Amino acid sequence: MSSPTGTQAVDRAAQLLKEVVHGPDPVTFTELTAATGLAKSTTSRLLMALERGGLVRRDGHGRFRPGEMFVRYAWRGGAEAGLVAVAQPFLDRLGTLTGETINIGVANHGMVEQIAQVDSRYLIGGTNWLGLSVPLHCAALGKVLLAYGAAELPPGRLDQRTARTITSRAALEADLALVRRHGYAVTDEELEPGLAAVAAPVYHDGPAVLAAMSVSGPASRLTPDRIAEVAAQCVAQAAGLSAALGHQPGRPLAGHQLARQPAPGQPPDRRTGSGRQPGRGSPQREGAP
Repeated sequence: MSSPTGTQAVDRAAQLLKEVVHGPDPVTFTELTAATGLAKSTTSRLLMALERGGLVRRDGHGRFRPGEMFVRYAWRGGAEAGLVAVAQPFLDRLGTLTGETINIGVANHGMVEQIAQVDSRYLIGGTNWLGLSVPLHCAALGKVLLAYGAAELPPGRLDQRTARTITSRAALEADLALVRRHGYAVTDEELEPGLAAVAAPVYHDGPAVLAAMSVSGPASRLTPDRIAEVAAQCVAQAAGLSAALGHQPGRPLAGHQLARQPAPGQPPDRRTGSGRQPGRGSPQREGAP
């Protein structure tokens, strides 16, 4: 039977753990002492015990986030179920930031399959893409998986889904090199007319990419002027998810840097950030990337 002192220590440790787990961002030591009202010495002692037990861990700035025990628990039901459980807060946050459709996708038999979705706040669209698979080469999610070696193109011709779909393997390789350079992929009416999307890589606990996170919507909303902002938000949430999954990069996750800005008066290319003006005049539909 625990002594009152032991019970009190457990209660205090649980209080600290709740602050760390429920925080939208990593929590500093100062924030934890302020939120719990515990003495600094008590907070330090309990955090060290939680860290030894794998219940919390520190990031590169000394802030506290949920530890590996939470990640292992989330993954115990299978890779996809665990990934969705860990990813959901990041998907929700990205949906709140952008207002657009948010998906996370994985490679599946030469295609990319959406395994989680946050719906757009807008009325246009509303397709449920969960469980649906689309070609790798014309989806932002698929381009990320291809660029970082998480998927392989199936043999044969590349299906031309729209007039803007890349069907040359050489041209696609050049596009994937840009994905690696920028740290994210962009598609502009390559999967469906009127559909634009941005996607960023999600890492596990090593250098390998296991999934991709995307923002998609009508090209009328994901305009060239907005792409850089949305890409930065997508990259940031994908990086946060990667860290939650145990990834500790030796350098920034996405590369990498966001796409180079064009010269004044020159609109950015959705795919490359280089300054080519994408085509217009297609019907606008919203859906998975």
